[in-house]
Amino acid sequence: MDTKELHVISTGRQPFADLAAAMRDIHRFVSCFHLREKTKTAAELMAAIELLQAAGMPAERIVVNDRADVAAAAGASGVHLAYHSLSVSAVKRLFPQLRVGKSVHSEEEAVQAEAEGADYVMYGHIFPTSSKPGLPARGIEALRLLAARVRIPVVAIGGIKPPDAGAVLNAGAAGVAVMSGILEADDPGRAAAAYYDALYREV
Repeated sequence: MDTKELHVISTGRQPFADLAAAMRDIHRFVSCFHLREKTKTAAELMAAIELLQAAGMPAERIVVNDRADVAAAAGASGVHLAYHSLSVSAVKRLFPQLRVGKSVHSEEEAVQAEAEGADYVMYGHIFPTSSKPGLPARGIEALRLLAARVRIPVVAIGGIKPPDAGAVLNAGAAGVAVMSGILEADDPGRAAAAYYDALYREV
């Protein structure tokens, strides 16, 4: 995975039609769009992927969270795994065509994910965020230490604003992931452009 990637993750709170509308404005700035919809059926996810593609997001930049079967059936580029998902090694064996990412919360989890064949890990939350109330942020130094332990790319997530891009990249991250900061912004296209510009300006 190339450095300085911008990952956008669906919030699970928006109708798919709204996601598709946002996609028309943000797709040119986004490296990966994660369809993270825990309550949706496989058929609903397939329909959402069709909407995203019709709005300009190519399949090779779509990632389906948790559902490797849907990702493979839809021709998406990859799957992103959580703690409750199939193991990285199992997904790699069953769906070798998919790029596999894994959410991690410690250096040990990152090392294990890399050993199992993960193509990248996502680590956070780096800064305080309303999506993780009451949980302390891990901070830049923890990101730096984790990134130094693995050879695969690390995508930072959690409370990251465009002005934070330089510090996050300098700590060793390959990119950032954003949810509501883009998709629930008043102008998603302008918000995505701000993150994109920050990523490429700061380093």
